[in-house]
Amino acid sequence: MTLVDTRTPNPKYFISGATGDWELVIGMEVHAQVTSESKLFSGSSTEFGNPPNSNVSFVDAAMPGMLPVINEECVRQAVRTGLGLKAQINKRSVFDRKNYFYPDLPQGYQISQFKDPIVGEGKVLLDLGEDGEVEIGIERLHLEQDAGKSIHDQHPNMSFVDLNRSGVALMEIVSKPDLRSSDEAKAYLSKLRTILRYLGTCDGNMEQGSMRADINVSVRRPGGEFGTRCEIKNVNSVRFAGQAIEYEARRQIDILEDGGVIDQETRLFDPKTGQTRSMRSKEEAHDYRYFPDPDLLPLEFDDTFIAELAKHLPELPDEKSARFIETYGISHYDASVLVASRRSADFYEAVAKGRDGKLAANWVINELFGRLNKQGLDIDDSPISADQLGAIVDLISKGEISGKIAKDLFEIVWSEGGDPATLVEERGMKQVSDTGAIEKIVDEIIAGNPGQVEAVKTKPGLLGWFVGQVMKQTGGKANPGAVNEILKAKLGLE
Repeated sequence: MTLVDTRTPNPKYFISGATGDWELVIGMEVHAQVTSESKLFSGSSTEFGNPPNSNVSFVDAAMPGMLPVINEECVRQAVRTGLGLKAQINKRSVFDRKNYFYPDLPQGYQISQFKDPIVGEGKVLLDLGEDGEVEIGIERLHLEQDAGKSIHDQHPNMSFVDLNRSGVALMEIVSKPDLRSSDEAKAYLSKLRTILRYLGTCDGNMEQGSMRADINVSVRRPGGEFGTRCEIKNVNSVRFAGQAIEYEARRQIDILEDGGVIDQETRLFDPKTGQTRSMRSKEEAHDYRYFPDPDLLPLEFDDTFIAELAKHLPELPDEKSARFIETYGISHYDASVLVASRRSADFYEAVAKGRDGKLAANWVINELFGRLNKQGLDIDDSPISADQLGAIVDLISKGEISGKIAKDLFEIVWSEGGDPATLVEERGMKQVSDTGAIEKIVDEIIAGNPGQVEAVKTKPGLLGWFVGQVMKQTGGKANPGAVNEILKAKLGLE
C-alpha cells in the first residue's frame, strides 16, 4: 500500500522537542467483533462470559477433516458496516490463509482477507469543534476469524488456552494515516464505535474485547516524509489509546533527537505504568505467506443484495445530527452530544417531539445526562422516562412552574416517580403568576429596605437582590418574568 498524505500540517498539533517541532502521524486497525449468534465458519455460540472452552466446535478446534462453512449473516453485517462508512462494496472478495503459529490458534493459520477484501475505501467524519470537520479515510474492511485466548495468570509455570473466542467473526477496519493527534485518535475511535452500534454490527464493548485497536504511531518533522511506525497492539479503551499514543510519540521523539533510529516493531501498552514496551519485531505481509484458502470459494454477490441491505440501514449519527439541528433548532454541539448514542438520541426525540427543542435538549443534556453520569447509570437505567421529562418541559413552557421548581420536581420524580403534573397540583408547586399577589410582596420589600431602593437607582445590577427577596418569600414559586417587570416599574428602572 502506498501511503498518501492528505492533511495540511496544523501547528496546533505539533509536539515541541529539544531540536524543534514534530508532527504525529497515526493510523488504526480496529478489530470489531461481528454481532452474530454464531461464529464465522462454524455454528458455535459467540455468547460472552461462558465457561472456558464451552463455545467450541470441531471446526474451531481444527480437528482433522473439519471444513469451514461461511456464516451469511456475518457477510451481511460486514456489508452493512461498509455502507455505514460510505465505502466501496466489493462484489467479489476472497478469503486467504494468514500463516503464523500461536498456542491459541489451533489451525496454525488465520482465515482472513488480503488482496481482495469485502469492503474498499470509505470515510469517517470527525467534528473537532473549533477546528471544524475532518475526514479520516478508511483504507479497507475485511472479514477474518479471531484467535483464542492465552491465560498466563492461573498457574505459576503453565499457561491455559480458552478457545471460546476462536473462530469468532471480526471486521478489521483499517484507516489511512490521516490522524494527527491523540485527541483525533480518541474522537475517531469513539465515532467509529458509535457508527457500529447504530448499525447493530458490533456492540463496541471494548472492555469485553469485542472492539480493540492496533495503533500505528510515527513522528516526523512537520510536513516531512512519513517516519518509521510502531504498532501498539490490542488497546481496549479510548482513554488508553490516547495515553499510549502520547507516550509513544514522546519516546520516538527522544530517540530521534538523541541521534537514534526507530525500529519498526509491535509494542504493548501497560495501563498501570502508562508506557509502551516492545513485544516483537513488526511483521510484513510476506512474513505471513498469504495464499487463497482452498476450502472456501470466493464471496460473490450482486447489486440487488447490496441495495436490499442499504434500504434497511438506520439513520446514522451524522444524518441524525443534521436533522436534529434543522428540526429542533438546537446547536451543533448539543446535537453531537445527543446522537453519541442511538438510545440517547431516541430518548431526546421522544422528549422534544412537539415541544421546545432547545429547552428539551437543555433538560436532557444538563439535568438528565448529568445525573446519570454522576450515579454511573446508562440511559436505559434512567428512573425518569421520556414521557415524564417531557411533562416537566411542558410545565415549564406553560409557565406553570419556574426553572427552580422544575429542578425540585425533577428530584421528586427521580426519587419517587409519579406524574409531574399531578405532583405539582398535589404539592402546591404551581408558579405564582398572579400579579396582584406579587405586587403586594414587592411593595413590602421596597418599604422595608429604603437603603437598597436608593442604591439600586445608581447600581441597577442590585435588582437581582430584590428578585431574590421576592423568590425567597414565595418559596421560589413567583413567576420570574412577572417579578422583574413589576420591580422595574416600582423602582423606576424602565
